[in-house]
Amino acid sequence: MSCKTQLIRVGLLLFLISSFVRAEAEPMEMKKENKIETAVFAGGCFWCMEPPFEKLNGVSSVESGYTGGHKANPTYEEVCSHTTGHVEAVRVSYDPNIISYGDLLEVFWRQVNPTDDGGQFVDRGSSYTSGIFVATESQREIADASRKALAMSGRFSKSIVTPIRDTATFYVAEGYHQDYYKTHPVKYKYYRWRSGRDQFIDKTWGADRDYKPKPVVVKSMPVASAKTSSTQTKNAKSMGKAMAKPAKQSVAAKAMMKSYKRPTDKELRTKLTSIQYRVTQHEGTEQPFQNEYWDNKAEGIYVDIATGEPLFSSQDKFKSGTGWPSFSKPLANVVEKDDWKLSVKRTEVRSKFGDSHLGHVFNDGPSTTGLRYCINSAALRFVPTDNLLSEGYGEFAKMFEKSSQIH
Repeated sequence: MSCKTQLIRVGLLLFLISSFVRAEAEPMEMKKENKIETAVFAGGCFWCMEPPFEKLNGVSSVESGYTGGHKANPTYEEVCSHTTGHVEAVRVSYDPNIISYGDLLEVFWRQVNPTDDGGQFVDRGSSYTSGIFVATESQREIADASRKALAMSGRFSKSIVTPIRDTATFYVAEGYHQDYYKTHPVKYKYYRWRSGRDQFIDKTWGADRDYKPKPVVVKSMPVASAKTSSTQTKNAKSMGKAMAKPAKQSVAAKAMMKSYKRPTDKELRTKLTSIQYRVTQHEGTEQPFQNEYWDNKAEGIYVDIATGEPLFSSQDKFKSGTGWPSFSKPLANVVEKDDWKLSVKRTEVRSKFGDSHLGHVFNDGPSTTGLRYCINSAALRFVPTDNLLSEGYGEFAKMFEKSSQIH
């Protein structure tokens, strides 16, 4: 064997070894499966149903069309005659790795009047009625839970009549209907204003009109690289020093350190009213607009009715229009847990020491946090600012000094 051949073989061997070592040392990049699913919604005129979905991150396309009827390949004129059984609808193609079906439903509810079974807004007749068309059992469960949650929210005084129907053949509408709001902006804006849709949505949803979906996060354990730069090392050391310094405790942090004792069940039954016991101990929900604190505007803090542990501040309370006390963030002693009671994942809010059911937290709050802690009044006791010292909550008094000076 020649020296040249030996050198080539040795070089090739060294290359393979170095490649193997690099592959072991460098972290492997995890790839998400690009899986596109579809959701079909009917909400009256499909021109108005395209824009709210098209602007969502994770939605790849929205098509206007007809579905739910008995005639194949219907025309716009035939559907508008209300003789084909079809409704105007939109087909939303989305990536569930980015946006969930539940989030699409939240957007859908904010576009329609779900209490109207005769059409939608200015458009009357069966072809303009609302509906949710489900393709899988999972979609059906989520849609059913979402509809029940909306009915329980007290947002509407009338019954929710939007049906959940099995998916049917979807016929794409004529080309001039697609993206009508883009191709005919003046005509579209005039029609939409005249339809009364926006006026209804604004009146019904107010500040909660624009739903903000929470990004779907795929969590994975970080893989450390074999190489660590000197900059990373310095940053780590600096962080270690910063963490070593004792941080100044906030009022909320001090409140978390206090210990509150949960009463026995016998004590709870004696101390609480029937509605307070049902809400806090059996995850009940009180009536909207018919509870003690939904419209309370006084300054102070809200504490657990059972233990007295501080939970929320009036400074974070806002008017949500739901009929229940709503807060943008907790003050202290609030624990969040997954809740699957309605067959769809929600986030339940409970007190830290008393383990009292308080309510739920949603992602449609004010811009400061994007969160809405929807809490039952029956789970709370309000302590006004004038009583903070006498009732043992003096650490919170300073929070209200500036606001009292302003007023």
